[in-house]
Amino acid sequence: MLSKIFIQNFALIDSLEITLNKGLQVITGETGAGKSIILGALRLILGERADVKSIQNSASKSIVEAEFTLQENFKNFFEENDLDFEAQTIIRREILPTGKSRAFVNDVPVTLEILKNISSQLIDIHSQFETSNLFDEVYQFSIIDGLSKNKINIVKYQEQFSEYKKFQKELELYKRQLIEGNREKDYQIFLWEELDAANLDEFNLEELQNQLSRHENAESIVEGLSQIFEKLDREETGVLDSLLEVKTKLSKVAALSHEYTELSARFEENFVEFKDLLFELQNQAEHMEVNPENMFDLNEKINKINALFLKHHVNSVDELKTIRDEIAEKQGSFTDLENVIIKTEKKISDAEIQLSKMAIDLAKNRAKSTPIFIKKTEELLKRLGLEKAKIEVELTENAAFNNFGKQNIQLLFQANSGFPLKPIQSAISGGERSRVMLSIKKLMAENAELPTLILDEIDTGVSGKVAEEIGIVMKEMSQNMQLIVISHLAQVAAKGNNNYKVIKREVSGKTQTTIISLNQEEKLQEIAQLLSGAQITEAAVSQAKELMK
Repeated sequence: MLSKIFIQNFALIDSLEITLNKGLQVITGETGAGKSIILGALRLILGERADVKSIQNSASKSIVEAEFTLQENFKNFFEENDLDFEAQTIIRREILPTGKSRAFVNDVPVTLEILKNISSQLIDIHSQFETSNLFDEVYQFSIIDGLSKNKINIVKYQEQFSEYKKFQKELELYKRQLIEGNREKDYQIFLWEELDAANLDEFNLEELQNQLSRHENAESIVEGLSQIFEKLDREETGVLDSLLEVKTKLSKVAALSHEYTELSARFEENFVEFKDLLFELQNQAEHMEVNPENMFDLNEKINKINALFLKHHVNSVDELKTIRDEIAEKQGSFTDLENVIIKTEKKISDAEIQLSKMAIDLAKNRAKSTPIFIKKTEELLKRLGLEKAKIEVELTENAAFNNFGKQNIQLLFQANSGFPLKPIQSAISGGERSRVMLSIKKLMAENAELPTLILDEIDTGVSGKVAEEIGIVMKEMSQNMQLIVISHLAQVAAKGNNNYKVIKREVSGKTQTTIISLNQEEKLQEIAQLLSGAQITEAAVSQAKELMK
C-alpha cells in the first residue's frame, strides 16, 4: 500500500507531503491545479525517464519519495536483489541539476531496472489517455492470462521461448557461416596445397639467395680469388714467402731467448692457419662450377616464394607458415561447425516439444476463463450504462510460436444490439472506452496481487446514474486493494474513504501546487462544489449530503 508521498522542487511543487490510507482515496481539484504534476512525479518512482526541465529551482535537486507498507511476501524480492526488507519501505528518485538521476530503495542506490521491477509490483497508474492499451495484443493477453491463472505458466513459457529464439538465431548464424565457408572451401584448399607444396618448414630463403648469388657471380668470384692467391703466393715477392722467412727468423730468435718462445709459437700457429686459408681459396677457385640447371631451380624456388609473399601480403616465410596453419585449422572448423549445427537443431527440436506442451496448457486455461471474462465484463458494462454491450474474445491458432504460445488474440466489441461484433479498436467510442477499461481493471484487480491502483480521470465523460454506478464499482474495487482515484465526479468523491484536494496558490509572488487532506466538512463542501460549480448552493450541499450517505 502507498502510505506517503513526498515531492520537493518538482515543476510547480516547492514541497508537498501527503499521507494516504487503505480503501478508496479520492483526489479532486480544478483543471490545471496540478494533479498531473503529482502523477508525473509518481511516474518517476515507476522508473520513467527523468527530465531536468521538471526541476523548479535549477540550483537544487528534485526529490520524489514514495513510502509503501509492504507484506512479508515481498521479502524474497528484496533478498534476491541484496536489499534490506523493511515493512515501511521508501523508494526515492532524485533528479540532479546536471540532468542525471538516481534511484534509492531504503537509502540503498539501485539501478532503474530494479526500481522498475519493484515498483511494478506495488503500483499501477492508469490515465484516461491510456485506454488505447485495450487495442494492444500484449495487454489483451495480460487480461485473459490474469483471469486464467496463467501468470506463472506464461513466465515459464516466455523464458523457454526466449531460449528457443536464441537457438534459432544461433542456427541461422552457423548456417550462414557454413554457406560462406563452403563457397571459399575449394579456394582455401587450393591455397593450403600451394603453401604445403612450398615445403616451408625446410625452406631457407637466405641460403637459397646466397647460392643463387654465387652461381650468378661465379666468374667474378673465381677472378677475385685467383688475384688474391697470386698476390699472396707469387715467387720471391709473394706474401707467403715473406711470412715463411719471418717465421724462420723468429724461431731462431726464440732459440736464443725463451722470452720469444711464446710469440714464435703464436706466429707459427697463425702462419699454418693462413697457409691453410690460402690453399682453401685456391681450391674454391679451381672447383667453382656454374650449373645452369641449378641456377634455374634456384630462381624458380625464389620466384615462387616471392609470388606467395605478394599473394598473401607478407614479407617472411614464418608469416606464410602461420597462414598455412590457419587455413588448415579453418578447414577443420567447418567439420566442427557442422556438428554445432546438428546440436543446435536438436536444442531447437527439444525446445519446440516443451513449448508445444506449455502452449497447449496456456490455451486450455484461456478457454476456461474466457466465458467468465465475457460474462463478468458484460455484467459490469450493464451496471455502467451499456446495457446492450457485447464483448467477445477471439483466440485463433497460430502456425508458429509467439510470445504467448501458439495463439493470437483480438477483443471484439459492440455497444448496441443488432450489429455485428467488430475489433474493439474500430467499434468503441470515446465515451465507451473509459467504462470498458474500468470494467476490465476491476476484473484484473480481483485476480492480481497489486496493492495499489491509481486511476486518473478514467470516469471522464459520464454523469448521472452511470457516474453513481462508477463510484460504486470503484468502492467495490477498493475492498481488495488501495484504489487512488483522480476524479471530477461528485458521485465518486462521495464514496471516498479519504478525500484530498489539489490546489494552486500564490506564495511570495510565485505560483505553487500542493495537496491537502479534507475533513468531513471540507469533503462535503468539495462535493457540493463539484455539483454546482463555483457558487455552492443549498441544493448542492443537500445533494452532497445525500451522496455521502
